[in-house]
Amino acid sequence: MKTPATRLITLIMLLQRQPNQKAADLAEQLGVSVRTLHRYFEMLDEIGIPIYAERGPHGGFSLVRGYKLPPLVFTPEEAVAISLGTNLVREMWGQLYQEAALGALAKLDNVLPDAQRAEVAWAQRALIATGMHRADSHQMAPFLDMIRTGARQHRQIEIRYHSGSQPGTTERHVDPYALVHRIGWWYLIGHCHLRQALRTFRVDRIIDLELLEQEFEYPDDFDPYAYLEAEFQNQPVVRAHLRFAPEAAHIVQANHFSWEAVQKNADGSLDVTMAAPDLYWIASLVLSFATWVTVLDPPELRTMVHEWAAATAAIYHDPPSERKE
Repeated sequence: MKTPATRLITLIMLLQRQPNQKAADLAEQLGVSVRTLHRYFEMLDEIGIPIYAERGPHGGFSLVRGYKLPPLVFTPEEAVAISLGTNLVREMWGQLYQEAALGALAKLDNVLPDAQRAEVAWAQRALIATGMHRADSHQMAPFLDMIRTGARQHRQIEIRYHSGSQPGTTERHVDPYALVHRIGWWYLIGHCHLRQALRTFRVDRIIDLELLEQEFEYPDDFDPYAYLEAEFQNQPVVRAHLRFAPEAAHIVQANHFSWEAVQKNADGSLDVTMAAPDLYWIASLVLSFATWVTVLDPPELRTMVHEWAAATAAIYHDPPSERKE
């Protein structure tokens, strides 16, 4: 929640950044009435920060000439946001920004008053983000560093890549546009010269990487956020209907974000609808629940689960043979 003190600091910054602003515009940016805004002007004047107004179509309110807000004036919430954000960068980027993050936190701690320092210390103990990577970030650090350098210096990279959908690897020259951390994985977005199109590569599937001297032109019309949104929307989606046994109802309730729809039956069982990229993913999930879940449809998923279960049972039908020395 914004306090009057926070709004006063914001008001000073707004006037410092752009003088001659209309009262209505300032009030809207602060989320207060024009009457409250004028009361803030009076409060600033009382603490020695006078505001003056110029009349006319191009006039407005401004700070007295020559006044500058002292640097690094933070509210407790702002200090916490900077501290948590820096820790988040350190957690996500690991070695690449480890020293920079520690240096920034040390400088922040050096300039904060005791009240803000105490607030930051509490936040670091109580508001924690960790475990964001699904792959070993330390192992990927050299690749992340070279991709970052290539993107920053507009230099091509050559990668040997395993797609995960087919055996073997491919050699590709890529113009690295952006590094993206999404759902626990690092991704490289860039122009693939092999496919002559934009492609997304999971960094942990890069077997080898070389930073080349050949430069590329970054396209002016490339928007990584728009690309990611379109890519997510265009991904194939398979929907399945599953029935959880009554004794597994707690699993459905504990993972309610995983289902598109849930319907409770008279016997206590639960029918759920879920979406996934392919049948293989859903079949793996179904088998992990063993006899607690039954596939209602699609039929091809029922067939896949039946075949996988039969093949798995066949492996364990006979006891393992004894090792012979």
